[in-house]
Amino acid sequence: MNQTERQKLTGLIAAPFTPMDKRGEINTGLIEQYATKLKKDGVGGAFVCGTTGEGMLMTSEERKAVAEKWIEQQNDNFKVIVHVGTTSAKQSKKLASHAEKAGAYAVGCMGPMFLKPSRVEDLVAFCAEVAAGAPDLPFYYYHIPSVSNVNLPMLEFLDLAKSVIPNLAGIKFTYRNMMEMFQCLRAEEGKWDILHGFDEELLCGLSLGAKGAVGSTFNYLAPLYLKMMKAFQNGNMEQARALQYQSIKFIEILIDYGGGVIGGKPVMKMIGLDCGPLRAPARNLSPEEFNQYEKELKMIGFFDWMKERVKV
Repeated sequence: MNQTERQKLTGLIAAPFTPMDKRGEINTGLIEQYATKLKKDGVGGAFVCGTTGEGMLMTSEERKAVAEKWIEQQNDNFKVIVHVGTTSAKQSKKLASHAEKAGAYAVGCMGPMFLKPSRVEDLVAFCAEVAAGAPDLPFYYYHIPSVSNVNLPMLEFLDLAKSVIPNLAGIKFTYRNMMEMFQCLRAEEGKWDILHGFDEELLCGLSLGAKGAVGSTFNYLAPLYLKMMKAFQNGNMEQARALQYQSIKFIEILIDYGGGVIGGKPVMKMIGLDCGPLRAPARNLSPEEFNQYEKELKMIGFFDWMKERVKV
């Protein structure tokens, strides 16, 4: 499949938490219910086994099991992208090959944290080996310097990678350099699929031309973001800004309780989809912290924001 044959992703792609039982073992039995909830909320897909999904804290076999269960939930309106990144190109290539055989829509990979590449050429070489494991699937580079500590110019990456990664689709862009993101969106007359990665700044990404976004808070606040996107599309910027500010009020509290992963997984329990504890070295909130967290979210009306679904 070449670039011209691929459709770009649009709308919201959730970055799901990996359900685990009380012992910290993966609980794939919850994934069908999880996917059903996302679909009802209007989410168009899932980017699994990434940062939010604790992919780097799972074994390869666990990651395969989680990916397979999510892929079972895939349909024309709900696409599954499997994150296959590790510190080993060979291991990542095997995970990519598995994702392709299992029927995933696409694969993604962040830069390797160990002996991180200092040149774009080295990052491209790493990604080329990984992408070759799933040659018939779109490949997305996952740009998230705050986690990977790999921060190389993405415009240069696209320019060098296009000739050596035939299935390169674009970038999951989770970085606050909006100028660089805009350059990538405009590169080669908008050829690349650039997915916005910061939920609290989604409106900024939309204003620059982003059509799709991947985020952890879409797991529970998709109705709010879809309402915001609809307001933006209708030219109602005042409403769009007000809705973005609502998400920011939530994310301020989320950060106080550990951020998107540590603070996010407990929210799933609050909404009735208990995804269990986080694995070490991530910490889990104490019962007292959990109760205070829930109280603060109630105070800002968080649990009401999830109820209104919109047609898009």
